[in-house]
Amino acid sequence: MLYTGKHGRVAHECIIDTRPLNERAGVTVDDIAKRLIDYGFHPPTMSWPVPGTLMIEPTESETKAGARPLLRGHAGRSATEASAIEDGRMDRSNNPLKNAPHTVEDLVGEWDTALLARSCLLPCRRFSRRQMLAAGRSRVDNVYGDRNLVCSCPPMEVYVKAAE
Repeated sequence: MLYTGKHGRVAHECIIDTRPLNERAGVTVDDIAKRLIDYGFHPPTMSWPVPGTLMIEPTESETKAGARPLLRGHAGRSATEASAIEDGRMDRSNNPLKNAPHTVEDLVGEWDTALLARSCLLPCRRFSRRQMLAAGRSRVDNVYGDRNLVCSCPPMEVYVKAAE
């Protein structure tokens, strides 16, 4: 936690400083946010108000019961994976954090990494196999998307013809 009160408590939101993980293991704030998708959580606000941090507002995105696993376990699992990268037990560029989020296609398609599919797609016991949530898309190039308008909509002619 980046900021806490005098008794170690936080308000309805908390800021988790991920910069030390980046310095030690090359794990970025984006890696952690994308990995949380694998655990069934909507990614928290990244790099605001402090660059390289996650601002988690569980009262806005989770029930009380849903916030507990996020704050007590799943965010910490990313730190555990980062430690494995730092210690050399996981590859720095090919690991669950760098490849997150993982899609169903990652599981059923050709597995071209040394990672186990189960550790990437079903990393916790929050969901049974029947309830598993997987991302609809794998990671996109955020910087490219921020700098370039990419429209995947049909051309306007399609809408005109549909209206006629």
